[in-house]
Amino acid sequence: MHLLIIEDDTETADYLAGALGEAGHLVQISRDGHDAIFQVTETVFDAIILDRMLPKIDGMRVLSRLRAMGLMTPVLMLTALGSLDNRVEGLEAGADDYLVKPFAIVELNARLNALMRRPPVLDDPSVLCVGDLEINLFQRQVRREGRHISLQPREFSLLAELVRNANRIVTRTMLLERVWDYRFDPKTNIVETHISRLRTKLNNGFDKNLIVTVRGAGYMISDPG
Repeated sequence: MHLLIIEDDTETADYLAGALGEAGHLVQISRDGHDAIFQVTETVFDAIILDRMLPKIDGMRVLSRLRAMGLMTPVLMLTALGSLDNRVEGLEAGADDYLVKPFAIVELNARLNALMRRPPVLDDPSVLCVGDLEINLFQRQVRREGRHISLQPREFSLLAELVRNANRIVTRTMLLERVWDYRFDPKTNIVETHISRLRTKLNNGFDKNLIVTVRGAGYMISDPG
């Protein structure tokens, strides 16, 4: 499995990475909430191990943000907060499993394997459509007129946000908050650059443009008819 460990404690993170690496997993580490969201939007992981108490953005907010983005990657919350209320809160926020520190690595590995054996949730409204475009949030696939379009994770998240708001204007500020989790203007053209790349990929081989720039307002995706 390709795993992301989101843990700010260096000793714990390194121990997890070493033990899970020896078990045959490919492991990456993130040490704060902002970086975690960035890594998840740039790389596809099989599962995520998430600590609750993180700097910059706490684990609960990271989890809520990932689920709001449509990310269905299994998340195992690993934390010292082990009361019944804590566990219920984590599971209700979208965690697939909850393991309390201290823990045995053999149990953690078994829980990860169990998550991988779970069948997909078939009744989840994970397929969004607008015009000839179809986006599958669970499989993280995009098709236009049945043709597969390959997107980077951040491009996928950007497209998902536009499609969720089809036929409505989505402002630059909204995209910065929902796709990049910025609560400030980074004073760069990051949105414009990604929109340009996304538009190029979506329109390649097609006559009609799906993403419209509404000057002075933002962007909108709609059925070109």
